[in-house]
Amino acid sequence: MTPHRETEALVVDAHHHVWDLSVRDQEWLIGPRLAPLRRTFTLDELRPRARAAGVTATVLVQTVTVAEETPEFLALAEDDPLVRGVVGWTDLTAPGVADELARLRELPGGERLVGIRHQVQGERDPEWLLRPDVARGLAAVADAGLAYDLVVRPHQLPACVRAAERHPGLVFVLDHLGKPPVASGGTVPWASAVRALAALPNTVCKLSGLVTEADPERWSVSGLRPYADTVLEAFGPGRLMYGSDWPVCLLAASYHEVLDTARALTGDLGPQERAQVFGGTADRVYRLGLSGRA
Repeated sequence: MTPHRETEALVVDAHHHVWDLSVRDQEWLIGPRLAPLRRTFTLDELRPRARAAGVTATVLVQTVTVAEETPEFLALAEDDPLVRGVVGWTDLTAPGVADELARLRELPGGERLVGIRHQVQGERDPEWLLRPDVARGLAAVADAGLAYDLVVRPHQLPACVRAAERHPGLVFVLDHLGKPPVASGGTVPWASAVRALAALPNTVCKLSGLVTEADPERWSVSGLRPYADTVLEAFGPGRLMYGSDWPVCLLAASYHEVLDTARALTGDLGPQERAQVFGGTADRVYRLGLSGRA
């Protein structure tokens, strides 16, 4: 792979995780494929990699549907200048979701709460996002001025479209391009569903997670390009943001390799357009307050 080490004034890794197995099990880490991730990953491990890659700031994203995780992440963000935003979890179906969001904002680091996410990909109901109790929760997220991250699979994208239509005041951020079938090389029906979502102005997409949707031992930039080109055309650079998906990305590539790959996939963009993908979009959507540093 040819390195694409350009120097952007602002580089935001808009999607990464940490976890400490001595504090809490990560129940999703099952099977031999995920065995390399079955250990603790901390900000202390990420920090030198981010610094060496020229990353200015990061967004820390939830991993499990456990209420205690979000306050822990907010406390980490308060103590670490690298983490400028937290996408946390709260029970959207709880009657008191609005009060819980307000409580989280008052906790140490609460000002770093920028979004909410639920593991919709694990819900059996493909229209989970359209349930009345979930819709009430999404409205509370919008009222709190937060974004909502969508971690879904392709068959759930039609419900994402309808949810975004029903909540025009809420910004929906599609994680990992909606997990297209990269390993099989297919684009149908993923591509049409992604275009339908992108047609709505309150939607954004993360250029993240592609290397782990591909064959981890045989992936290539050329194999990822059809998927990156689809979202670039559909959303445009102003609604696309880069994310490493570290440490999950380590199943297929290093932290530097993921960033270099994203730069290669966006190599035809002009400097201002790349600046949006690698920092400006995340800064604006998540309200990170970084533009003055750019």
